[in-house]
Amino acid sequence: MNSNRIVTFTVIAAAAAVTAIVGYAAYFDHKRRSDPGFRKELRRQQKKAHRLATNEAKTTVTSIPREDLLKALQELKKETIPTSAQEKEAYFSQNIGMAEQLCMQGDAFHLPAALSFYRALRVYPNPMELILLFQRMVPEPILKLVMEMWSHDPAHEKDKGYYDHFPKKDMNVSVKSAIMKVGENSPTKKDVLIITKDVEVGEVIYKEDPIITVLDPDLESVGSHCSQCLRKINPGVSIRLPDDPLQTSYCSQACQTKARLESYGILFGSEPPIPDTPPPSATDKKLRTKAQEELVSHLRKGKTAPLLVARLIAKQLAEEIANVSSNSVPNHSTSATSEKDYNLYDHIERLRYLALPVDDEETALLSQILKTSVPGLEQMLTSERYAIFKGKILYNAIGVCFGEGRDKPSSNTKSEDERTRTMYGTDRQTGSGLYLVSSYLAHSCSPSARPSFPEGTSTLHLIANHALKKGDELTIAYVDILQREGETTQEAHLRRRRELAHSWRFACTCRRCLEEISAGDESKVEIAVQRYGENNMDEPSLVDNDIQD
Repeated sequence: MNSNRIVTFTVIAAAAAVTAIVGYAAYFDHKRRSDPGFRKELRRQQKKAHRLATNEAKTTVTSIPREDLLKALQELKKETIPTSAQEKEAYFSQNIGMAEQLCMQGDAFHLPAALSFYRALRVYPNPMELILLFQRMVPEPILKLVMEMWSHDPAHEKDKGYYDHFPKKDMNVSVKSAIMKVGENSPTKKDVLIITKDVEVGEVIYKEDPIITVLDPDLESVGSHCSQCLRKINPGVSIRLPDDPLQTSYCSQACQTKARLESYGILFGSEPPIPDTPPPSATDKKLRTKAQEELVSHLRKGKTAPLLVARLIAKQLAEEIANVSSNSVPNHSTSATSEKDYNLYDHIERLRYLALPVDDEETALLSQILKTSVPGLEQMLTSERYAIFKGKILYNAIGVCFGEGRDKPSSNTKSEDERTRTMYGTDRQTGSGLYLVSSYLAHSCSPSARPSFPEGTSTLHLIANHALKKGDELTIAYVDILQREGETTQEAHLRRRRELAHSWRFACTCRRCLEEISAGDESKVEIAVQRYGENNMDEPSLVDNDIQD
């Protein structure tokens, strides 16, 4: 790109927007929370930068070899990050200023400019919030480099002390590391959930609300259950929205409002999710409607994981948008942890996941939704990043079953590849939810606890199956562990182990399985484990960063 073509944008738009961001970072903790005038001025600067970029900047896409980008990112990660607030503020200002100057030097300086922007991003208190601002002020080719670095570097985490704050102490559990060995593989470290007090059989250990939920496909559009809390709705009293492509239903106005603020507004709403944004043109509305209809058509094939992924991403974005507006979105950074410095992104990054092949079709469908909601958001979602989010959903989602579950109608079309953790079997559930704390519950065929939903909603109660002592590990059953009618003990053993190998990529080594192994031939299970890729599951930091502990 000719440097003369971005001089006007850089000098005027970047100067104005960068000034706003520097001030924003310096006064982040106080100003954003306490000064409405500050937030109003920030939004004014954002819109000004956007207008200038639209009217005056003409950018072209610069191609940087992938290996050069990754090498530069690895070198950047070796740099020492300042620790004090004053040092971070100075570091932030220095790198934003450097990035501004590099933007004016032409194509050859796009990568150095992106690295400077990324250095600033690494020390910003809320990275995704700054990304939203970058999308309005950073030239497109440089922004794309920043976003690609972001997709390959999930280490913007505050590792030290995280598990001192998560979970909250009043949940009566803590996360501890355990060394596990599966088959002939080398021992690996796995985080497990430990109880922190003695409990009796039948006692509630903790209660937890999900961060996202979804009804099973055959219930999503019929109006029998709430799309937000999964509660059963009496006939004729459900709340529905006009022209809703997903045909969702709600049990109350509170659930409908919560859904709109958390994810629906970004995914399926017709109005811009960012306050004070000009209304979309007729053409933009048509593009958005088309994008929504295409995603819904895909979901109608019996897919629930894509909708959970979409809601997860939308919820993260909604929380960040709310930070620069007056919207009120429930903040799950403090619902499961006592430390406000950790946001939803921090929690999700630490969850284990299945390493899945990329799905360009689903990525494109969701990217188009994001693009028609807030132009520029789609750059945050690469196929690889989508696969990681989906892998986290498929590994950690818990099936919501009321009582002992429901009898499924023959028309149910839920994908068999989307099993959830439920002791009654996925075919008996009403819907699925992702629970931050309960995601750390390991599987056992003789579990020490069980999830229950006695409130008739997606609120999970973890119940002790037997008396537990402080320090005991908490486990649940991921699959139906009962011996079904007509099954022998060995057939039930093989069935559940095949399901675990298929859906969670491990061969169970609980005491019950080890006792039953000696009674029969285990070769079929071992073949299943190998077939479904026992080694396809790993800690997120090891998958993305290629760092070995």
